[in-house]
Formats: sequence, structure tokens, C-alpha cells
Amino acid sequence: MVRVTPINRVVVFLLTMMLAFGSLPALAQDSTPVATPSATEAVAPPATPTEDVAPPVEEGTPPVDEATPPIEEEATPPLVGPSTPDASPSASPVAEPAGTVDLDVLFIGAHPDDEAWALSTYGQWNEFHDVQVGVITITRGEGGGNAVGTEEGPALGLLREAEERSAVGVAGIEHVYNLDQVDFYYTVSAELTADTWGYEETLEKVVRVVRATKPEVIVTMSPAPTPGNHGHHQMAARLAVDAYYTAAEADAFPGQISDEGLGAWRVSRIFRSAFSGESQPGPMCAETLAPTDPTDVAFGVWAGTESEIHGDTWANLERQGQRQYASQGWAGFSDAPEDPNEIACDVFTLIDSRTPFDTENYSTTAAIEGAVLPAEGGLPLGTELYITTDSFYVTPGQPFEATIHLYQTEYPGESSLSFDVPQGWVIDEPVVEDANGWMTSTYTVTPTNSSDVGQRELLSATLTTESGSGTTVEPVEVTAAVTGSLEPLPEVAYFREWVEQVNVPQLDSLIFPVFSMGVGETRDIAVEVENRSDETVSATVELALPAGFEAESTTAEVADLPGGETTTVTFTVTNTDDTLATSNEAGEDGHYPFTITTTAGSSSSTQEAGINLVPSTTVPYAETAPTVDGSVAEGEYTGEALDLGRVWEGQPVDSPADGSGTAYVTYDDEGIYIAVEVTDDTLGTVLPANDAKRHWRTDSVEIAIDPLGTASNTSATFKVGVFPTTEEGEPAAYRDADAFQGPIEETAPGMQVASTVNEPFDGYVIEVMIPYDALPADVDPANAAMNIFIYDSDTQDLTGQTRLGWSTWGGVQGDPYRWGKTVFEAPGGAATPDAADVDPTVDEPVMPLEAAQSIHSPQSIRQSASDGVGLGGNPRIPDGEGVTIDSVSVTDGAPVVELSTASAGDLYIVHVVDGAVVAEEQVTLGAGEAHVFTSTAPGGGEVLISFQDEMGRVQALAEPVGS
Repeated sequence: MVRVTPINRVVVFLLTMMLAFGSLPALAQDSTPVATPSATEAVAPPATPTEDVAPPVEEGTPPVDEATPPIEEEATPPLVGPSTPDASPSASPVAEPAGTVDLDVLFIGAHPDDEAWALSTYGQWNEFHDVQVGVITITRGEGGGNAVGTEEGPALGLLREAEERSAVGVAGIEHVYNLDQVDFYYTVSAELTADTWGYEETLEKVVRVVRATKPEVIVTMSPAPTPGNHGHHQMAARLAVDAYYTAAEADAFPGQISDEGLGAWRVSRIFRSAFSGESQPGPMCAETLAPTDPTDVAFGVWAGTESEIHGDTWANLERQGQRQYASQGWAGFSDAPEDPNEIACDVFTLIDSRTPFDTENYSTTAAIEGAVLPAEGGLPLGTELYITTDSFYVTPGQPFEATIHLYQTEYPGESSLSFDVPQGWVIDEPVVEDANGWMTSTYTVTPTNSSDVGQRELLSATLTTESGSGTTVEPVEVTAAVTGSLEPLPEVAYFREWVEQVNVPQLDSLIFPVFSMGVGETRDIAVEVENRSDETVSATVELALPAGFEAESTTAEVADLPGGETTTVTFTVTNTDDTLATSNEAGEDGHYPFTITTTAGSSSSTQEAGINLVPSTTVPYAETAPTVDGSVAEGEYTGEALDLGRVWEGQPVDSPADGSGTAYVTYDDEGIYIAVEVTDDTLGTVLPANDAKRHWRTDSVEIAIDPLGTASNTSATFKVGVFPTTEEGEPAAYRDADAFQGPIEETAPGMQVASTVNEPFDGYVIEVMIPYDALPADVDPANAAMNIFIYDSDTQDLTGQTRLGWSTWGGVQGDPYRWGKTVFEAPGGAATPDAADVDPTVDEPVMPLEAAQSIHSPQSIRQSASDGVGLGGNPRIPDGEGVTIDSVSVTDGAPVVELSTASAGDLYIVHVVDGAVVAEEQVTLGAGEAHVFTSTAPGGGEVLISFQDEMGRVQALAEPVGS
């Protein structure tokens, strides 16, 4: 799981110090000890951020970051045969309020179903080791599709919450915490997500749930803007990482401690349920994990274990859970493989740990041993052992400090602490301090002058006692004093700001740096040169480009760069070979590799990067406007035909007849005209006009335009999905995931749409005119970007199988920087119009912000009444300050509830019978006011009550009633 290298070792014997430890009380997990290294000092995050910090867009094509399920909301994996979902577990019985629940593991994701790809692990941990797992879901997935009905917005959110509770119940998970943020649409922008959710507000909620449930381990998603990684997923992971550190800080969100009775909580470990590297399926899969970054610590849990309770493999049980997400088209998921050698591992990659672990442990519980479960031959639970350094980046020959932090809850007898560094590195004798049960050993470490620049190395500390031992590791990266790196894309720059703030620099390796350019285009690329030393230096930066690309000069000089400073040099690069393949068919992994070498004196560093070559087209001016009639007449479109036949996601097509297409584009003074001819052998589900939205569910064409060519995410673009037909026989169009979503009658007045569906069916033609007023900005004729996609469904169950397009990479529908270069030719075939007069102003996006709230969710109310965690991650109303049930009676078989409230607020009451809502009421009450709720339906069941006061505090009550 981690690379083993020769080491230098220093061993410190701790016998006398352990005597001091033995006389101290155990460290309370929910309080930070006096004079204890804070999380900022010990694990290096700051306290809560002062701004809405959210992460970013992908940079190129790094190694596969995870065995990722379909992209949330939009992508649906291929379905193999019909299947009937397994019966959903019944809701947990109503219990008396129990205060806060004590969890062992907490998964933090963005949408219902994000947790579904590790249910086999959580189920095994629960069945065989009684590990209690909970889930934070920041949204209810209102932005997703719906393959089972027409619900959308809050109604779809409540439906998806029910699916999630049923799905995770298969793995024995009873606690799901929805934080009520909006799932606004698919985006690869974490920054847009943070702006929409409110980073600080959401972080406070996550921290509150962490402090209330006290997990030992957090599992989350990938926080990096890798290709196609949903911005909501990125942000959920960043909030989880931030909460891992922030929850331990007593001065972070102090009202949770002083006013709400919670305590600071030190989570033992945090993982991302993602993996960059290779592995082999089968029972030994955990032992075959080969991380791309050799310093990654990864644990595998084989899904083929047989459940003793259910009599099936946990791989199949996980699949049963996934099928509960019928609204997302998952009901038809095929069974897991029967051959054990084809069943893979769930993989968990360590982000940080406060507790020791064993990197050579391949058991199904290895990831949580030493944190949740005792490790065989390990240290007692509650032992903290971790390393911090004063810098992640270290320089050959230059000393840095590394500190081992140790806290023990039990007297271990005679013991020793060893510190291992790579062979040849020099370790000075440590400075050892101990206070209040903590011991720190601080070493000065000097890498050898011959250390490999760009190589990551592991520092390792092992505590050995009479009863057992435990190890921890910390990566560092050897870097040259002066480095040059490609200027990051905006979303990557945003990610790196977060990485620096929260101090998890090792995650930066998830990003592969790229820039995009069109076929035949000349553009400037910037290289950032950083001097990490204390001295003023000069350097040379050299660009080595692949065949088909040339630079005006491949060398740039940097003179007298002061220590600690950064400057930028620029290279002008041209694509000289217009026959090169573009998009995901290009080069290596969809990019053309190049290197940036920076030399200062005898030291040099090299960065590997890539060029995303996108297709280009010149759009001619139409002296006579095309007739928008769903056909392409001779002479209407005089520009080149755009090939839409590349597959970018989903199943490959069997042949061009199975799925292919061509697009034609022209423009005039009124707008942009686009005709798309699609070849297809099967017509997908034909929707009614009122459900002609979420175009990825069936056959459709998506048109995406970035008018200025500068959008960092799709909120500054125009995107429309066009359906060739509806049940009413007419085409329909709906804007989605852009500056203004909704039917074009409301969001793009004046847009024209026509279509022809071939009979017998072998394809269709879509033709549109997009008026300039519908775009969020002026068109820059020299720099605009455009993309056109075909969504192909060969089923009648509202699931898509294949996605094709013009400029294609995974997740490219959210990546304006990788859309095709589009130049608008001036009238008469003259040169492209001067863009100097183009207004760079972009309209403010109209964001869909309506989301279901936990105070209106019977499922959430029931749970909160049972486990005592505030609805929606909000603070609870203290006893006696909210609603009191004065009496419950039954009249004509229907419940009558009399209640009163000590404070003003909003009351929601719902009568539920056999899981169905039979009566509900919402009312605003003043302080001291009484209220009587009389259900309109008999039948027993239960009455669920939520109350939110004027301070935003919440209360949940559940009362069973007779019939």
C-alpha cells in the first residue's frame, strides 16, 4: 500500500516519560486538553475559514482517481436486464429522545446515492463488528433526473431521501442527516457550489453533526477538480476535510459548545472513498493495491464476503441497496459477479490520521483498526500518534523540522519511539517535551543533496510497547529551490487555495496540469516561477513541446527573483499540425504531453503537463437566414460539417447506425442557427411536453455556447437540451445547468426549434435559432466556444446509454474551457470582426435555490426525535423553550394533539399511517400560544412535529397514536 525504502532511524526510549503518562486521566475525546497541541499545530489546519472558501475545475487527465459510479444527476451506467427492487426496510420505530447518537463511522457526501458505492464495506463492518455508520447528505438531489415520475424540486428531494434511507438500510445504517442545501445542477465547479451553498454556513452544519455524533472515522469523496468530478462532490469532500480539523478546535463555532452543550471532537481518521492507482479483483484485492502516488496509504475491503444474516455476498447486497435509487435509473442494475475473482475491493485512501495504523494489514477492518476497533498487537484505543512538519515541500540539503505527537490513555510499561526517514537523510537528536499527557519529539531533518527532486517520501514513526506497537506516516515532497509550473485553471487555483488553507498539500498530486487550445490556434501560456529559498536567484525556464506544436521561443529567463517570491513568464504557442487528433482521441489520455524545466544554478526541476487540443470551426455569416423547419436544405449552411460521432461517456456504439451525427452552424444579425442530423436505430422514451427536461434521460441533443470564451463554469454559458419529439408530437427544449434554467419559452424567448423524426425510425434532425438576447453575454467573434452533444437512449425506462459529441472528454459538459474553438466570420467572408467593442459583462446567473427542508420531512423528523441531532444540521431548541405536547387524544379514530410553545416560530405537524402522510398542517405561532391539531384521517400511526424558532433553532417530536 505504500512504498518501502531504505531508512535512517532514531529511537527514543520513553520509560521515564511513560511513568508520567500513567498518572494522568485519559484524554476526553470531546474536549481539547489544556496546553495540548491544537489541530492547527498538530494536524495543521487553521480554524474556520474567514471567507466562503470552496474548491474548483479539473486540470487535465490524471490517473483514474476512483472507481467512480456514474456522474451524479447526469450519467447513468449501462443497465443489464430488468430487475425488481428489493423490499425497502421499514422505518425505525419511534423511540424516546436519546440525546446525541454515538457513531463510529460517518460518510459525508453531496447527494443521495453518493455513499452507495461502499455499502458492502459498511454492511460488513456493521454485521461482523457492530460498527455504527451514519451518513451526512448535504443535498437531497433535487437537481437529478427522475425515472419514476414527474416529481422535481423539493418533492423529488423527499423522494430521493426515502430512496437513500431504504438503500443504506441494507447495510444496517439508520442515521441519515440531510443538511438542506440545494442540488442546483451538475457542475464541475466547487467555487460555484460554495457560493451557492454558503461555505461557512454549511461547514458549521457539518461540524455540528460531527460533534453531535462523535465518529471516530470520516469517509468522504474526492475533493479535487479531476476530470468530470462533480463540483458538489468536491465541495462535500472539502467540507468533510475542513470539519475533521475544525470540529477539534474549541474556538471554532464556539456557540455549539457554550450554548448547545456540544464539545470539541477529535475524529481519529479521515479517508476519501477513492483511489488513484491499480488493483486486481478477487479475495486478495487489498494486497494488490498499487497507488500511483507511492506515499498514498490505501486500504481495500473485498466485497465478496458472504453475509451470515442475508445469505448472499455483500457485493450483491450492495447492489440491492443501489437498486433503491430507482429515480436515478438504478433499479435495473445487474447482479454482482458470481465469480469471486471478479469481485473487487472498495478502496479507502487516507487523507489524515491522528491514530496509529498498520500499512501491511489487509483485513476487512484494517482501515478502522486503531480508531474504531482495537488492532491485533496494536496500541490501546485512544492512543494518538501522528507527525507534522513545518513544510510539506523540502529541499535537498536544506533542514526542516518534523514533530512526532504522542498521547496515550494507558500506561504501557517500557516503550520506545522510533523515527524513520529515507536513507541518507540526516536526523538530529530530538527536542522532547511532555505536558498534560502529550509528548512531542521535534527533529531537525536534512534531506541528502542527491535526493530526487519531484519525489515524494514518507516519514514514519513507530511506538513499541510491552503490549503492542503502532505506526504513523507523513509524506513530504522533495522540491528544487526554484520551480516552474503551468498557470492553473481557475478551478484548480481555487482548489490550491483551499489545500493551502486547510494544510493538506499532498492532495495536490491528484491534479494533472493542462491547458486547452484549438486546432491551428496561437495562444499565450503562462508559467509561474516560485523561489522557495531565502536567497535571490536567477533561473531559466525551458518548454519542450510535442510534435505539431511550436513556440516563438522555448526559453525564458528570470532574473533576480527574491526568496519567497513568485513571478510569471509567458510562452506563445501555436498548433502547427491541423491533422492531429483532438479531444479524448488525442495523444496520451486525451492530451499531448509536454514538459516545463526550470534551472537555477546546478538545481533543476521538471513539471509534466498536457495540451488539450480542441476542435475548431469558423462559422460563416448567412446572407439568407436558414428556414428553421427541421431539415437541412442545400445552401442553407455553408460552413464545415462538425463530426458528433465521438463517444465521451457511456457504452460504445455498435456502429454509426447505432449512434452518430453531424452538425452545421451559421449566423446572421438575429442569432445563431444550428442544425443537427442524428443517426440512431432506436428511439428512447418519448416524454410528455410537461416533462421535457433533464435531457440526458432519453434521446436528445445538447447545445452549449460560451459567448465570450472565458467562462470558468457553465453559470456563464447558454446550454439547452432539445428533444426531437414529445407525446404531443412536437419538439421541446429546456435550458439546464447554465445561466438561466427552464423551458425556453421562459428562459430564451424568441428561440426557434423544429425537428423531423424519420419514419421508419433511423434518426432525426433538430434545427434551432438561438437569439443573441438569450445568451448571457455578447459574442466575442474571435474567442467564443461551443459544443454539441448527442444523448442516446435505447430503452424505455428513462435511462441513457451513450453520449457523443464534438469536443469530448468525460464530464466535458461542465468544462467550457474544453469546448470547441468557434470563430465567427465577418459578413462577405471578410476577416473576423474586431472584438475590441465586445462588452465583457456577463449576466448574473439565475440559480435554482428551492430545496426540501428537514423540518418538512417526516423521515427526518422521526429520526431527529429519536437520536436528538438537530434537523438539517441546525441547533436544537433547549428543553422547555420550544413546543410542548399537552395532550393526545383520539376522536372518531383520528388523533387530536393539543400543544403549546414557549417561543415564536413555525410549526409543522404531520399524521403518518403505515409510512404515508394522511394529514399535515403548517402554522406560525407566537410565544406562549397554544394550538390544536386535528387529523382529517383515522388509522393510528404517529404524529410527527417539527418546530423552528425565530433564531433558526429546531425541535422534533414523535408521538404514536392509537386508532
